[in-house]
Amino acid sequence: MNVQTRPQDRSASPARSAMAIADCDIHPVLPSVTALYPYMTQQWRSYLETYGTSLRQGHQSGVNPYPKAQPNAARRDAWPPGGGAPGTDLDFIRSQHLDAHNIVLGICNPLTPSGQGLLNPGLSAAMCRANNEWQLHSLVTPEPRLRASIVVPYEATEAAVAEIRRYAGNPAFVQVLLLGRTADLLGKSAYRPIFRAAVEAGLPVAIHAFGYSGQPITGSGWPSFYIEEMIGHAQAAQAQLISMVMEGLFEELPDLKVIMVEAGFAWLPSLAWRLDTTWEKLRDETPHLTMRPSDYIRRHVWLTTQPMEEPEPRAHLRDTMNWIGMDRLLFATDYPHWDFDDPAQAMPLNLTPEERDAFFIGNARALYRQG
Repeated sequence: MNVQTRPQDRSASPARSAMAIADCDIHPVLPSVTALYPYMTQQWRSYLETYGTSLRQGHQSGVNPYPKAQPNAARRDAWPPGGGAPGTDLDFIRSQHLDAHNIVLGICNPLTPSGQGLLNPGLSAAMCRANNEWQLHSLVTPEPRLRASIVVPYEATEAAVAEIRRYAGNPAFVQVLLLGRTADLLGKSAYRPIFRAAVEAGLPVAIHAFGYSGQPITGSGWPSFYIEEMIGHAQAAQAQLISMVMEGLFEELPDLKVIMVEAGFAWLPSLAWRLDTTWEKLRDETPHLTMRPSDYIRRHVWLTTQPMEEPEPRAHLRDTMNWIGMDRLLFATDYPHWDFDDPAQAMPLNLTPEERDAFFIGNARALYRQG
């Protein structure tokens, strides 16, 4: 984690990294919700202006239940000089991030307001569709280094499937995007058509931290502090992964690829070991599984590296990565957020040239089929 404490020197134009890098978690931001209006019908534009959005959360007001470390959870130096919020200015994204770090492949994961997780399923579908068109016309078309995610209204299954099929085969879109806090666990049958549609389209499914389930991040009530909410996303990712494995999602869909985004990764080995040990004793409860839980995880799951765990001694990080598999880790920065991982500082280990190439770009190119 590389927290920005003072602005970078904007006069430095040469790329800071000689190595080409794939960043698998970039967060472009709508300049305002009205940027979606060209891609929405008058019905839904009027609805937004009259009623706004209603999220699945246990708080009556506020987009986020907890105050962020910075407005928009942004780096202090990420505010465009011409005005606007971090992530809204494509030219500034180019100069501060893509050019400065030699990002040749950037995966866009638009968050709030994406249209995901809304109580009104029609509005959710309309906003997700508009968000995808906004990505296509405002980000990916003018900037060929960027690729889009298909934002889907995952609580409205039929609409989500239609959205995947709408963009299937379009090279601008390289994954289906879900959020990690859903109304129910993702292994349940209600979400199964979304995963089937992704496999049919030949696309991986990215499950990004955050979202609005209407329930607290913990199993025992609402936390007091933002730090509890933030750290809790690793727990949510584990719950979703357990559900997908044990409900037989990967058994039914042997070609499914899932990416756990922005929840860390060092928790995975111990989780898989515990699952294997317990499953051996209780395997008669899940006869639909033909492999150990860890085998499904190894075959189907990738993880982005941000936030990067930094244990002491560093050899423990190497052990963790070796167990997961270096080919299953995708480098990510989380730009423009405050816990951004700088490519020049994010990897605290000495890697071989082959490992470094796989870690920073090769794995992403292979997974997303980007040459």
